[in-house]
Amino acid sequence: MTNPHLDHPAGTARIRQELLAKKRLAALSGPTPEDPDPPPGPVEIHIGPAARIPVLDRLVPEWLRRARLNPGRSGALALVAVAALVALVTVLLWPGGVAAEPAPVVSAPAAPQQKPAQLVVSVVGRVGKPGLVSLPEGARIADAVQAAGGLLPDADPVTVNLARKVGDGEQIVVGLPAPAADPGQGEGAKVSLNSATVQQLDGLPGVGQVTAQRIVQWRTKHGRFSSVDQLREVDGIGSSRLAKLRELVTL
Repeated sequence: MTNPHLDHPAGTARIRQELLAKKRLAALSGPTPEDPDPPPGPVEIHIGPAARIPVLDRLVPEWLRRARLNPGRSGALALVAVAALVALVTVLLWPGGVAAEPAPVVSAPAAPQQKPAQLVVSVVGRVGKPGLVSLPEGARIADAVQAAGGLLPDADPVTVNLARKVGDGEQIVVGLPAPAADPGQGEGAKVSLNSATVQQLDGLPGVGQVTAQRIVQWRTKHGRFSSVDQLREVDGIGSSRLAKLRELVTL
């Protein structure tokens, strides 16, 4: 049976044009297999925003969704609650805060310690080790005798005042009679106010046993005579007696 449309020249041309258009369309779009094989490896599934919204709504609490979708009083309260929660967690996790580093303490340099003054005296007579001894300032005759080995068994301690303070460069005679005057000096030999014994002072004109003892007591209390005029401070010595002693004594 013959198709009248195909036999007609116009119908044949139209059919050819349709076939040609389909071929061009197929060439532009490329082959479309009905069931292509999937590519190897994991397959990524992209979820659009519309698909993510229901999952997010299930995870976010209802009150927070309302605060997010309806910013107002409830939203402000939610923000305050979240801020308070964050502050509480921060305090619990870090209660001490940041400890301030203490500033280094700068200590003042220690002042150099001054050594006490040393006195050098000569101890002779009835002691264990006669000779020079070094003593601290303020030491007494007893300290000097002890440093020189102590008194010998036959030494008489009455010959020296053990309580008197010593002076630098002094000679201490222990257990021996008063030294005789130098024959070369004759009667002009002077008696030392700082080292003479009671017996030596008693031999001075106008000075008896009592005044000699007072001179030794003054020397024990004050340490040393620094001037002959200090004899005025001894009870029993006035201006006239001092004038007689001035040429007979020395320091």
